[in-house]
Amino acid sequence: MARRKAAGGTQATVALTAAGVAFTVHEYAHDPRADSYGLEAAEAMGVDPGRVFKTLFADLDGALVVGVVPVAGQLDLKALARALDGRKAAMADPRAAERATGYVVGGISPIGQRRTHPTVVDDTALDHETVFVSAGRRGMEVELSPAELVRMTAARVAPIRR
Repeated sequence: MARRKAAGGTQATVALTAAGVAFTVHEYAHDPRADSYGLEAAEAMGVDPGRVFKTLFADLDGALVVGVVPVAGQLDLKALARALDGRKAAMADPRAAERATGYVVGGISPIGQRRTHPTVVDDTALDHETVFVSAGRRGMEVELSPAELVRMTAARVAPIRR
């Protein structure tokens, strides 16, 4: 994989470049009518949806946390709470996620957020040589090793999908 900053880079690509992480940017024509941003990305790039991960925010005991799961699955909130030693998690308000990250829904990257949030990456990410996550803009994904994703987000790895 080439280390590369896209023209009009995002906070995610800037952070990856600054950290010296090998990554590849993949851009595709985003359809605003798409039902699922993640499944749209997998289909547009011709990639197995098991390798494309979505970034979801939850409220865990009053604090924002991040779950990164395959786009074809759902976030198991109880598993996310257990992974972060919390009691009760609920999906966060999308506007709160946008304010906390500086990204818009459908383009929220787990990398390069305004503030660091406790993050859990689903353990299936480790089954792949590379995975895809949002690059911080709808229609733009970054491909990188799961180990680098975990390192860049200071994430725990646990089974958090259902």
